[in-house]
Amino acid sequence: MKIPFRTGFGYDVHRLEPGYDLWLGGIKIPHELGLEGHSDADVLLHAVCDALLGAAALGDIGVHFPPSDMQYKGIDSKILLERVCQLVREAGYELGNIDATIAAEAPKLNPHIPQMRQVMAGIMGLEVEAISLKATTSERLGFVGRSEGMAAYATALIALREAL
Repeated sequence: MKIPFRTGFGYDVHRLEPGYDLWLGGIKIPHELGLEGHSDADVLLHAVCDALLGAAALGDIGVHFPPSDMQYKGIDSKILLERVCQLVREAGYELGNIDATIAAEAPKLNPHIPQMRQVMAGIMGLEVEAISLKATTSERLGFVGRSEGMAAYATALIALREAL
């Protein structure tokens, strides 16, 4: 018997460096530092991808879009999220909701959250209300607190299509 509802958890981290754009939740945010990575390094979308893939037991983002594959060099993470949603749906599931948190000391992210939610909902084919995003700091502790990088955590709920 397949359980009709499944949850997944995702986590991602990228280093902050000068000379890169800061992409979070599919939008470009003005900041003197950006996230370094093989793709555009959008930690939020990467964590969401892993949460969705985990919920469907489809591996992780590195399995589907390996950093060793040059076709993904500099890729827009919105494309990765769109492909992950397609994989989850092809596996027989519908997307339920996302709850995610970004950990960063700077810049202030709360003003950007409404736009991130809109962009993500559009990509995922969900209502904006199904996307919960939060931002926090790490109180100057650890690599996030030293502004060396950012981290994102996400959970996803999916439902077996035949159970709906």
